[in-house]
Amino acid sequence: MYPFIFRTFFSHMDPEAAHHLVVPVIRVLGVWPFAPIVRALTRPDPRLQTRALGLVFDSPFGVAAGFDKNAVMSEGLYALGFGHVEVGTVTAIAQEGNPKPRLYRLIEDRALINRMGFNNAGAAAAARRLARSRRHPRRTVLGANIGKSRIVDVDQATADYVQSTREVAPVADYLVVNVSSPNTPGLRGLQAVETLRPLLEAVRDAAGTTPLLVKIAPDLPDDEIAAIARLAVDLRLAGLVATNTTIAREPLSTDPEKVAAMGPGGLSGAPLRQRSLAVLRVVRAAVPEDFCVISAGGVETADDVRERLAAGADLVQGYTAFIYRGPFWARQINRGLAAAL
Repeated sequence: MYPFIFRTFFSHMDPEAAHHLVVPVIRVLGVWPFAPIVRALTRPDPRLQTRALGLVFDSPFGVAAGFDKNAVMSEGLYALGFGHVEVGTVTAIAQEGNPKPRLYRLIEDRALINRMGFNNAGAAAAARRLARSRRHPRRTVLGANIGKSRIVDVDQATADYVQSTREVAPVADYLVVNVSSPNTPGLRGLQAVETLRPLLEAVRDAAGTTPLLVKIAPDLPDDEIAAIARLAVDLRLAGLVATNTTIAREPLSTDPEKVAAMGPGGLSGAPLRQRSLAVLRVVRAAVPEDFCVISAGGVETADDVRERLAAGADLVQGYTAFIYRGPFWARQINRGLAAAL
């Protein structure tokens, strides 16, 4: 049914408008009387329960940052079967993001290009919503992804990240520092080890007991990826998320002229699969066994998730395939994982 709905309806809509149309539907699925009914259909097999970051996850498969930017859908996403939801990216200062249009589908490639620019209502607003969600008797694990406010200069980024940390760390189950989005000017420059160390030290100290991870780009050379992984271990972070979207445009089946017309932004979805898997292996080889690695990028099927887990991921995240697979995507993944046990 969903493929028909996508082809005849969603595929003809502006992607961002389609997302905003879906948000209230997912929110409704998270409230009574719908939530228990939906959850009964999607509840992961108990054998999929996963321990990581000192937390218990109903499933190793969760929603990557970017889908629920303002922490408004977590109960609905839990009802749909996701083992965790990473909200955000949120910034200390609320911002509208980049000019529209800023989100594009590459349907032939089952991919997206986005240059959203961290559009969000701010860390304080996200913290209030996370606090309400934490009081819910049945909820998913909630991570919070934080980024740099656009109007803040790069040399003031540490203070900006610390401000966000103080807002959301007390109400999040874990925290992720995003220094790898391609859509905020100067942000990826913070991934240089000499710049990243003081930033992560300050955020780690502000986060207190909340597990802290850092999210990296797939476009870095392998030696720099390994160096960041070793830095995260040296700083006693809880883990690392690999990877964010890519600025690369290969391999793609979509007409190159169409892709060029879409302009800059991060590419996500199926074309990122091989590079994301390769980065996972680089990271896993550079860190101890008890260091948490979350794999994201190009994940669509239960086989993809199994492949990441076999390559050393503790948890796996997806986002783009939600658009192409529909609301029961997590159920499909979880049932595939359980069938292979």
